[in-house]
Amino acid sequence: MQRGIQSGRYTREEDALEEALSLWEHIERTRAELLAKIEIAEASVTRGEGIVITPDSMRQLADDVKTRCRPRLAAEQRPTSS
Repeated sequence: MQRGIQSGRYTREEDALEEALSLWEHIERTRAELLAKIEIAEASVTRGEGIVITPDSMRQLADDVKTRCRPRLAAEQRPTSS
């Protein structure tokens, strides 16, 4: 906190503490969301809903993504008329 105040980033210790608490809360929310998503994924696999990943399935996924995304990317790169 002292370095933050000396550098001019914070004017008071309370400001540094508030930012630290805010960052910690953000990290904890993100962590909780990630853990919830992992639980959902694990339950899906337990129910047999997972898919087997192989080199061929990864190539197919990459091809599918390229096919779907290239038109959108091209449209975004076109200059707009003013």
